[in-house]
Amino acid sequence: MTAPVIRNLLLAALLLPASAAAQSVSPSSIPTQHNEATVAQLQAQMASGMLTSEQLTSEYIARIIALDQNGPGVNAVIELNPDALVMARNADALRKRGVVLGPLHGIPVLLKDNIDTGDKMQTSAGSFALVGMPASRDSTVAANLRAGGAVILGKTNLSEWANFRSFESISGWSGRGGQTHNPYGIDRNPCGSSSGSGAAASANFATVSFGSETDGSIVCPANANGVVGIKPTVGLTSRAGVVPISHTQDTVGPHGRTVADAAAALSVIQSRSFDGRDPATSGVPLGWQGTGKTRPKNIPTDYTKFVNPNGLQGARLGVTRVGLGGFDPNVPTPQSVLDGFEAAVDELTTAGATVIDLDAQGFNFAPADGEFLVLLFDFRNDVGAYFATRVGVPVAGGTLQSAIDFDNAHADVEMPFFNQDIFDLANALAPGPNDPQP
Repeated sequence: MTAPVIRNLLLAALLLPASAAAQSVSPSSIPTQHNEATVAQLQAQMASGMLTSEQLTSEYIARIIALDQNGPGVNAVIELNPDALVMARNADALRKRGVVLGPLHGIPVLLKDNIDTGDKMQTSAGSFALVGMPASRDSTVAANLRAGGAVILGKTNLSEWANFRSFESISGWSGRGGQTHNPYGIDRNPCGSSSGSGAAASANFATVSFGSETDGSIVCPANANGVVGIKPTVGLTSRAGVVPISHTQDTVGPHGRTVADAAAALSVIQSRSFDGRDPATSGVPLGWQGTGKTRPKNIPTDYTKFVNPNGLQGARLGVTRVGLGGFDPNVPTPQSVLDGFEAAVDELTTAGATVIDLDAQGFNFAPADGEFLVLLFDFRNDVGAYFATRVGVPVAGGTLQSAIDFDNAHADVEMPFFNQDIFDLANALAPGPNDPQP
């Protein structure tokens, strides 16, 4: 979770390349370095026999070892999947038989380390409190990726507990994973909480990656690391098997180098039917269950068909500069940031959009106090429900108090830099919204 002021930075995603949509791609036009190629370009090479998924997966693993674990040490990937090459070989075998399961068939992807995979990898939310026996089953998102032929390459680091442990937390830091860095500047903030997902996509450690967002956790890393992030409407992608903050706001979405890549990834992970493990996938607004409403029938199956280089023609976009320089109003915004932002706004205008200056119109963002209270209530209950699904980890079957106790007992690794004041606030709340609050 990050502050609402970063909403203005969504503009960055609109300016990133929208190339390689659903149109055909010539294999000879693909960059020599496969890590610079798009999903469509890679599919064209694999279809032509010029590239295999096993080769591509091996290249990404070598790149992660060279640049993530060594070299500049981006530290975006918290764990590699020991079965990634097996998955790649299986994808190649299917392709040889003429079976291609979807746009990500044979494509290596990375998942944020709060998304369950029922394999040999941990799902820890960056905390040792969830380290032990891996999740017993896939999250729905991971299951959809497997069904679509994707190669799950590994897990990415994150701001521990999706940045919902302390007001003093550090974007991209977790007790288990350490500090993730921004590939464009190792000493720069990668934002969060999907820090590793954004940094990994930026550094070309996988073709696409997946993160989660409650408030800003996909779009802020996308902005900070110069990639495209899509924050889907709650319920479009299932949260089943994802370490939660809030069932009212959590959602899972992709990071990609281009709009088309992110759109292809969203096409694969979306829930095309009701997921009994996540009521939000019914498409019915909260509180409307039992009214006879059903999931909409017109949900697209391929979002790349909506990628349009002229898509901003006639659009009206509101722009605010509130919070542009960061979260501390006492720190002046660097001129380079101001200049870059204005250049981006000019590009929007050039692309055909009408830009409305919200600040000049006297627009003010609503305070987020009410939102935070909802998140505290949701987290207290939702995290306990998730713990009930885990076995063989320190907090299995426990409550938020279990995580608090674990952190206190292992403060040397879990709290060397900041405490758990948000945990304490959530835990102090009475169990029901109509009960007295502290």
